[in-house]
Amino acid sequence: MRYLRANKLMPLTLEADSTNVIKWWVDAAYAIHSDMRSHIGGTMSMGKAVIYGTSTRQKLSTKSLTEAKIIALSDVLQQVVWTRYFLEAQGYIMSDYIVYQDNQSAILLEKHGKASSSKRTRHINIRYFFVCDRIHNKELSVVYCPTLQMLADHFTKPLQGSQFQILRNRTRNYNPD
Repeated sequence: MRYLRANKLMPLTLEADSTNVIKWWVDAAYAIHSDMRSHIGGTMSMGKAVIYGTSTRQKLSTKSLTEAKIIALSDVLQQVVWTRYFLEAQGYIMSDYIVYQDNQSAILLEKHGKASSSKRTRHINIRYFFVCDRIHNKELSVVYCPTLQMLADHFTKPLQGSQFQILRNRTRNYNPD
């Protein structure tokens, strides 16, 4: 609430670069709650500023950051797919859905499923690998995004200082100059 009050005069400007490319940023903050559950954040943009944002506590405990990030994408993917179908029903032709993540091992597992798992990731439930099916069907692309540029961090954990300001300005398409 304090965040909203402090920024109530800051403008929010939405700009669409393209109506046929949707970009999502999905992230998880590992085991940050008192019950050791992780927190999921996801954002959607069609250009500059965030159109949709979600922030929620994961419903189950995970054994690793990689698993938390796979589950985060699995949970947010429902909204990704719904958005795609909704825009296509409105007559828009979608050329690409890009999902940005900041964990290379999660991306590898999402792209290749159980085939790329190791001793440390064999326990991950197969139901979270339907992401792999969506990638193989070319319904979305998963792309690496460096941690400091991860817009979903804004929705997963408290940020301070310049990182908070950078992400706040990007999610609102605000240029302080």
